[in-house]
Amino acid sequence: MSKEEYRIESDTIGPVKIPKDALWGPQTERSRNNFPSGELMPLQIIRAFLHLKKAAAESNVEVGDEPKEKGEAIEDAIDHLLALSDEKLRKDFPLHVLQTGSGTQSNMNVNEVVANLANKLHPGLDILPNDDVNRGQSSNDTYPTTMNIVAVEALDKLEPAIQHLIDELVIKEKKYWKTVKVGRTHLQDATPLTFGQELSGYISALKHDLSYIQELKPTLYELAIGGTAVGTGLNAAPGMTEKIAGKLSEVYGHEFKVKTNKFWGLAHHSGLDVVHGALKTLAADMFKIAQDVRMLASGPRAGYHELNIPANEPGSSIMPGKVNPTQAEAVTMAAVKVFGNDTTITVASSQGNFEMNVFKTVIIASFLDSCDILTGTITGFADKMIHGLTVNEDRMDELLENSLMTVTALSPHIGYHAAAKIAQTADKEGTTLKEAALKSGKVTEEQYDKWMDYMKMTNVDKSTPEE
Repeated sequence: MSKEEYRIESDTIGPVKIPKDALWGPQTERSRNNFPSGELMPLQIIRAFLHLKKAAAESNVEVGDEPKEKGEAIEDAIDHLLALSDEKLRKDFPLHVLQTGSGTQSNMNVNEVVANLANKLHPGLDILPNDDVNRGQSSNDTYPTTMNIVAVEALDKLEPAIQHLIDELVIKEKKYWKTVKVGRTHLQDATPLTFGQELSGYISALKHDLSYIQELKPTLYELAIGGTAVGTGLNAAPGMTEKIAGKLSEVYGHEFKVKTNKFWGLAHHSGLDVVHGALKTLAADMFKIAQDVRMLASGPRAGYHELNIPANEPGSSIMPGKVNPTQAEAVTMAAVKVFGNDTTITVASSQGNFEMNVFKTVIIASFLDSCDILTGTITGFADKMIHGLTVNEDRMDELLENSLMTVTALSPHIGYHAAAKIAQTADKEGTTLKEAALKSGKVTEEQYDKWMDYMKMTNVDKSTPEE
């Protein structure tokens, strides 16, 4: 940088060259140069920091620990920043996730930008990043506070996506509640069920996953703010943190609380770890559901072809007319990424050395990534695959007629071993099950037709679709 392109500011280490028009200060600039790798700090974190700093400024004024004019200037600067689009906001928040594991440099990035903007908007107040914007706070309690806030925000977006997929599946479940097909276990033919019943299993899995998330989510309402450096609350004014929790609850629509163990809040991230476990479970169920759908839609001539899937885009650059289960592929890729994120979060959560965990930034980045890709791919799967999904009933009937495992319906009448022998004979001789049954002499044609009732085998009339 030429002299005209930068200004010089100092921190406790010494002078730093900073781009002339940048709102950040020396600590941000050091981090920008020291840690240039990986993804940028998510803007959700930055916006949560801004809301937290605004709540802290208001609270410090209310408890008499911050001059009113300084507090109002800080609030004004933050309101200006919060009003910016993501593109414009990013300009002054250039730091990466892979920085100090406490998130200190992102906390200071916010402090510096807010202070410099407040001084521009309100000259003469001399608002300082550490003494004023960061008053009564530490990176060690502000960053974990923002972690929980943005995790809750991300779950707020994921939950409707899960419910939307459930709703789309329920429509198909009701439509195909009495569409009989062959069942499969161990990738081998099994007794019949209806496609609606098969879908009801998917719906139940997703309902359970949604309930796990909703039941575990409140653990994230416990905020670390007020712990300051090591959990003791040194330098935080009495009553400040309770006011912060109230203000953040109003902003985000959740009942955040600060009456919690701060030593735990700084050194452990149990809540994020356990909630992400529910995301991993959701990902596992989504993998299974998407895998089933793409397998049942395989073909159209050389696969199962029980399902017809929408043709969203050409499936091949060389094979004309090919349709691929791309939405299922997106979901399964997202799922394996979530599995990896879960390992990252589990290992990172174990690294709470003494009074602080120093893997905070990678924990929350991984958590947000999981929420984002699950939200997007589940929505796409619901809208672009399940919504347009239809059943190939002729193919289902064909496979059911050729199945040998419907012989199970004969077992109560002629015994397990006799029924097994009929199935084995049909398989060996390449005949139908009926031909083998009549040939065995154990069953008359009238009995066979009476007992071989596919719909009755499903017990579908003894249950109802999911609501």
